[in-house]
Amino acid sequence: MSLPPLVEPAAELTREEVMRYSRHLIIPDVATDGQKRLKNAKVLAVGAGGLGSPTLMYLAAAGVGTLGIVDFDTVDESNLQRQIIHGQSDIGRSKAQSARDSVKEINPLVDVILHEERLDSTNVMEIFAQYDLIVDGTDNFATRYMVNDAAFFLGKPYVWGSIYRFDGQASVFWPTAPGGEAPCYRCLYPEPPPPGMVPSCAEGGVLGVLCASIGSIQTNEAIKLLMGIGDPLVGTLMVYDALEMEYRKIKVRKDPECPLCGKEPTITGLIDYEAFCGTVSLEAQEAAQGSTILATELKAKIDAGEDLVLVDVREPAEYEIVKIPGSVLIPKGDILNGSALSQFPQDKQIVLYCKSGVRSAESLAALKAAGLVNSVHVQGGVLAWAAQVDPSLPTY
Repeated sequence: MSLPPLVEPAAELTREEVMRYSRHLIIPDVATDGQKRLKNAKVLAVGAGGLGSPTLMYLAAAGVGTLGIVDFDTVDESNLQRQIIHGQSDIGRSKAQSARDSVKEINPLVDVILHEERLDSTNVMEIFAQYDLIVDGTDNFATRYMVNDAAFFLGKPYVWGSIYRFDGQASVFWPTAPGGEAPCYRCLYPEPPPPGMVPSCAEGGVLGVLCASIGSIQTNEAIKLLMGIGDPLVGTLMVYDALEMEYRKIKVRKDPECPLCGKEPTITGLIDYEAFCGTVSLEAQEAAQGSTILATELKAKIDAGEDLVLVDVREPAEYEIVKIPGSVLIPKGDILNGSALSQFPQDKQIVLYCKSGVRSAESLAALKAAGLVNSVHVQGGVLAWAAQVDPSLPTY
């Protein structure tokens, strides 16, 4: 459905702006009025990572007058495969500052506001209130639900994108849009998946160029909303399969029973999103209590010749990248479904590890439930081993 422009046009375009945006100005649906609206717009990018990179770069090139960047992270070498707003010389720098410098290089006419802090329930409303539109490129469910709720309470459109391996999704959530029929993120995903069931990009990987595909869709939707042109993805989920080169559009309807935007809402303010989504299941938390060892403690056990079985619960591709010496690979999925339980000896201590400690905690709960109560897992996983025991190992 077509919607009115989100922002009013700026008073004028300078000679420099006319020259810079001339290819926009000669498009009848954009023209001078549309470009003035972009100039007057304020857009916040949540995250300057895989999706935030193309979004920020193209919003800057398009002439959005004010861009906000909220990101508290620093640039890591593993980011450069997909986060094209950063370069080799930016490793170790603030992502927000690195992104700002790239934006200013693309278009010095854009004002850039940095929010170098972790977005949470204490600051999200204040930050969002400064902008006309929110573009979210985060990869965790807690932040997505928080962004959705805060945008709803402030009446602002939320342009959402998600990527994993070769698959991407994008949509626009704006329940307060004219007509009142648009859904929110909770209408599409009423409940988060169980902790540990859906791997993050850091665990499952992502094709770098997929970020450009989904990020450009998000940017396109933002521009359409700001100028009031075209048919935005309000009430529509765009699904992209990069391997099959297939785009599909799925209708998403407003849920009248939605706890946030439905007829009788039960969510009337921000909630504890970490508790709502859970990073680790309750069973895993309970299993890990008193059964967690440090990487340095594992090294001491190995050096002392203790009779233990060291098990890597990651996926085969991760195991090929880096592993703790002497470990065997038994993926978490095979442990949780019970098919691998017969591989674990009853008379030796089982030591589990993964990348950072989440999957090994979930696996630990399954082993203890199966009677292997002497099992433990390594806090921080192979990343902790590389940091504390053998810095020569690669990380990812």
